Formats: sequence, structure tokens, C-alpha cells
Amino acid sequence: MSEGFHAEVVVRWSDMDAFQHINHARMVTLLEEARIPWLFEDSRPTVTLRDGAVIADLHVRYRGQLRHDDSPLDVFMWVEKVRAVDFTIAYEVRPRGADLSVPPSIVASTQIAAFDIDTQRLRRLSGPEREYLESWQRA
Repeated sequence: MSEGFHAEVVVRWSDMDAFQHINHARMVTLLEEARIPWLFEDSRPTVTLRDGAVIADLHVRYRGQLRHDDSPLDVFMWVEKVRAVDFTIAYEVRPRGADLSVPPSIVASTQIAAFDIDTQRLRRLSGPEREYLESWQRA
């Protein structure tokens, strides 16, 4: 079991909207930028999520504003659930330097399904993939 994975994500000027906070659609991209180094750029040959995965569901709840000055954002992630072909990641997003005791500005979840690119079908998670994902579930 894990306490979670932290990623710092830099906010670009183009991520801002006319109201000077991070645009809601750009937040989805920032969440993606946070999870890719954690789940898909790993060098373990037995964990092949980088070979094929698709987003099945996404929820983002905005509880506070984030601005360009809050960059880099602290994105705290963990695996909420692992099933046969998919898993769910939970996110908490805070401004740079905020402690985990500070309520997050953004809470989100992403359901990701393992996908076989050649057959264009969902596939079952392999044993090593499940083991890796389960190691990131919170106690």
C-alpha cells in the first residue's frame, strides 16, 4: 500500500482563461501531464500500460480557484480501484507548496481501461500491471 504519488505540473500562460484562473478544459490536460510520468513512462518491462490504455470516465470537481501564480501545481494521485480491465485514479490538486492538510482546489478521478491497440479492444490487466497498480492504493 502507498500514500500516493506527487507530481509537479507547470501551469502555462495559455492554461489561463479570461477570469485569470486555470481554464476547466486545460485542467484535464494538466491532470494527464501529472499521471503520464507515474503510470506510462516507467521502464519496467513487465508493466505495459504505456502500450495501450484509454480513458473510460473522468470527473473533475472545482472547489477553489487556481491561478498561474500557483504554479507548479502539486498533483497528489493514488489508485482508488483496480478491476479486471480498468482502474480508477484519484487526484487532489493544490497550489505550489500547500500542505496535504490544506483542502484541495481540485478533486478528480479518471477511470482508465487497458486497451489492445492491434485489435482495438479492451484487454485484461496483466498480473504485473495489477500488482503495480494495487501497490499505489492507499492504506
